Amino acid sequence: MEETEKNIMGKFVDLFKDEYFWYEESKNKQAEIFYTNNVEDVTGYTKEELLAMPGKGKDIIYGEDLQRLNQLVNEFKNGPDNNCLEIEFRITRKDKKNIWVKETIFVNRNDKGKIIESFGKVNIISSYKEKENALLQIVDELQKINVSKDDFIAMLSHDLRAPFTSILGFSDILLNEPNLSDNEKVEYLSYINDSSHNQLQLINDLLDWSRLQTGKLKIEQQRVHAQSMVFNCVSSLTGNAIRKNINIKVNISDNLHISVDERLITQVIINLLGNAIKFSHEETTVEISANIYDEKLLEFIVNDQGVGISEEGKEKLFKIGKVFSTEGTKGERGTGLGLALAKQIVEKHGGDIWFYSNIGKGSEFHITLPSSANTILVVKNDREKRKSHINFIKERFPLYQVIGAENGYEALGIIIRHMPSLIVTDHEIPLMNGLQLIQSIRLEDKPLNIPVIAILKTESDEIKKSYDEYGINTILDDSSEFDQLDEQLRNILK
Repeated sequence: MEETEKNIMGKFVDLFKDEYFWYEESKNKQAEIFYTNNVEDVTGYTKEELLAMPGKGKDIIYGEDLQRLNQLVNEFKNGPDNNCLEIEFRITRKDKKNIWVKETIFVNRNDKGKIIESFGKVNIISSYKEKENALLQIVDELQKINVSKDDFIAMLSHDLRAPFTSILGFSDILLNEPNLSDNEKVEYLSYINDSSHNQLQLINDLLDWSRLQTGKLKIEQQRVHAQSMVFNCVSSLTGNAIRKNINIKVNISDNLHISVDERLITQVIINLLGNAIKFSHEETTVEISANIYDEKLLEFIVNDQGVGISEEGKEKLFKIGKVFSTEGTKGERGTGLGLALAKQIVEKHGGDIWFYSNIGKGSEFHITLPSSANTILVVKNDREKRKSHINFIKERFPLYQVIGAENGYEALGIIIRHMPSLIVTDHEIPLMNGLQLIQSIRLEDKPLNIPVIAILKTESDEIKKSYDEYGINTILDDSSEFDQLDEQLRNILK
């Protein structure tokens, strides 16, 4: 290539900052190489520095790629019918940063197929390779998920059929054997009943898991008293515990609250406690405790002294495609889906689940769930009065967070976000009065049933009667207001 042509091409290529060109010509058995100026933008090296290297610039090719690149180039050179080659590889810039580039080589050959000149273009493709690698990772994950789902469906088809073998078998005996004793009939009916319950639990778990996956199961969070919820869970498992003479110990403070979907979290706690009972030996203790984990979360711990979990089981425990199910210490059966579903539910709440277990020594499961701080909401339009009421409540109840609102609509927003333990509101507030606020609260979340203290400016029998119908405590806005408020607060929060 003539020098003038090289200069023209170089000036044109210099307009591009992420690519450069090179030209190689064989003369007298020696190769002369030309680089455009913007090779420095791509590599960090000037063209003079590259040409001074022993390999005339090939020295910056990343070590792991060099052998593959040389093999491809040699095959290309020895293929007389091929005049173009595209290759992707990494180079190490002068600043030691590795980047991906794509090189396109064009060649002219003589009549014998020998290359007499080469022309190449090199441009940066790092961002493209990053996207490609990300897509490959996604494809790999999807393939793993697909395999897991195939395994899951195969397992599921077996588990859905298995209980019917017992149900049909024992029901046939009951129908066709008229001489069965009453004890035998009760025994066979109990087998049918147990299999039916397991089957129903499996189907319910599947439905909930499916809804969580598709986003059709909405998480409806509300303020929940942690201790009461756990006691309800324990009550539902009392029969299981009595049959194995297992003591369930609850160690949860009365003042802990969580912001959760009570039905779903109850399902999680029952699953963890049920497993602890199932895999515990007779006459042992299962303990559930809860404490503050950090400023946003509470931690629940379920501890047993049972058989523990094998290494194989630990690997499969929370994976839906590798459901792990074993018999309990008295042959109890489970669906194998409970913990996988529990993980989904806990994570949907923004929490986490993990465990520690040793064979023969028992297991300890931990879950974290969003806490709901003990909060009192004061709704007053008058700024100074609102501030004085907030200070009064803070002084007498320092463990409570006190929030203020100046009108009903602001109060509703705070209620949705904080789910307070108690509301103190004037009857006469802007945008909606106290009664309308209470009506909105009850419509918004009937199970929450937040206690309310309403402050009335007049002793109107009609207004007081309306509050009484909602079970709302009222006090009169007069000189003894703070004494009345203090008494009401202590009665409600005791």
